[in-house]
Parts: sequence; C-alpha cells; structure tokens
Amino acid sequence: MMISHEGMLAAYRRMSTIRQFEERLHDEIKTGEIAGFTHLYCGQEAAAVGVCEHLSREDLIVSTHRGHGHCIAKGCDVKGMMKEIYGRADGLCKGRGGSMHIADLSIGMLGANGIVGAGAPQAVGAALAAKLQGKGRVAIAFSGDGACNQGTTFEAMNFAVVTKVPAIFVFENNHYSEHTGVDYAVGTARDIASRAEAFGMKVWRANGCDFFDTFAVMGELLDYVRATNLPAAIELDTERFYGHFEGDPQRYRGPGELDRIRAERDALKIFRDRAGEWGLEDFTLLDAIDREVAQLIEEATVEARAAPPPDPASVAEDVYVDY
Repeated sequence: MMISHEGMLAAYRRMSTIRQFEERLHDEIKTGEIAGFTHLYCGQEAAAVGVCEHLSREDLIVSTHRGHGHCIAKGCDVKGMMKEIYGRADGLCKGRGGSMHIADLSIGMLGANGIVGAGAPQAVGAALAAKLQGKGRVAIAFSGDGACNQGTTFEAMNFAVVTKVPAIFVFENNHYSEHTGVDYAVGTARDIASRAEAFGMKVWRANGCDFFDTFAVMGELLDYVRATNLPAAIELDTERFYGHFEGDPQRYRGPGELDRIRAERDALKIFRDRAGEWGLEDFTLLDAIDREVAQLIEEATVEARAAPPPDPASVAEDVYVDY
C-alpha cells in the first residue's frame, strides 16, 4: 500500500509531535508540577501513527495507560492534552483525567485507561454499535504484551468473533509488561498474535518501529475488516525508550540494551532511512517539521503552566448522567 508525499509528511509530523511531547514531559515531570503517574510512549511512535493514519474521525479507538501517542495519532489537540496532564480547567477532560484518562469523543478517541486490559471490551462494544449503525466504521483496542494475559482481553476477543463485529486488537509488544520480560510472562513468548488467531480471527504481524511496514500491513488488515465486518488482530514488535512509568530506573534491562534499541530501532530514524524508498527526496522538509513541532510543544507547555486549575465548586460536574 502506497502513501502520498503529503501523507508521509503528515505521518512524520504526528510522530515528531509524539516524540517531542513525551520528551518535554520527561523534563517537566521533574519539576513536580504534574500530579500522578505518567507513562511515556517514546519509541513506539510508528505503531500509533502507522495504525491511525488509515482512520477517519468516525473510526474509534480505545487506548491504554501509555496513551499520549494514541491520542496525538488520532488527532487530539496537543495544547488541550498538555493542559489536561497539568490538571487545568480547560484541558481536554477539564483537568479531571490527567495523563492516563485523556479522551476526545468528537474525534473517536474513547479514552485512555489505567486498568490493563480494560480497553478491549470497550472496543468490542463500540464495534458492535458500529456494526448496528452500518456506517462502515471500525473500533480499535490498543494494548500491550501485558494485556494479552488478561481475561478481559480473552473474553473480548472471543465475543468479537462470536458476534462478528469490526473490532481490531492492536498488540504493541514492547517486550516488557511493567518490569517483566515477555519471554518470561507470555506463554507464547514473542508470538502474541497466535493467541488472537486461536479465537478464530485473522491476524497480521508488522515491525512496529517501522512506520512504512506498519502502515502497509495495517492497510491490508483494515481492507479486510471493512469488507467483511469481522474482527482481526495485529501484533506490532516495538520498543519503549523510558521505563514503565516516569521514575522507573529500568534495572531489569540488560547491559547496553537501551543504547542498542535507541541506535537500531528508533522509529523516527527508521522513517528517515526509508522515506527515500517511498518517494520523499527533500529531507529538509522533515527538519522544518521538527522545528515547527518544537514551537508547538513550547507553546503548549507555557500555556498549560499558566492555565487555571478547575474550580473546586465544579467537583460534582460530569459525574452523573441525567436521562
């Protein structure tokens, strides 16, 4: 599957935005101004963008505790995200969700989730609604190698097959569930996709550090799901550069492991290495995008610091729904 020149630049912009957003948070968290746990997505940019570049606003995604990259890839407002993470009143969720609970229903981002494996049942419910509405939409559950061990994920995959709904299970295998290696914790070792296959759905595999590979394979998968209205799964082999959470010393890593993956499996470097094969000749355009993104992230951070916190009198708002 090919991608246009404009499409490549748009994809790189989203990847650069994710990287710079997360790198800035890595620094900002040290100031103590951001409350709660934060799980950074650096290293996995090609996975989120390679998947979401195929989606429309009407398609739906459900994210994880490591959700900033999915939010940006789906089109969430970066300044609104930064304000949300800072707990500000004009954040995307009015400062109530923070890092692990960013959502924007207007663009099909149904929310990040602090519970491992909780997104899969939500995505199947959304896929069932999409099927009943008959508009050709799909619903995607992002999850990691840790969630592949959760009963909720198993139940969701089985239910998706039984009900024949357009649900897509995206497993980002970054090789660590919190601090535990995938070779130890997952019975099928480095083959998570085979678990989904056992439930009776078709599966795909791709290099989640390579945007072009992920984009091409995801295109095939989506063509199948939209044509058949059936579920499918994809396993993306990827890496995370930082710890499970900010402050994790990563002592479970092997000697030189982080240096190796940053040198050999950096999604942005791989994009630049392969972009010429796909027709991009002027790499100064990518440099210009990096500079524009840097300005955006600076503005987002400055505005978030200065934005007001929620009014304590509004604490009961958006808690209950009136029917």
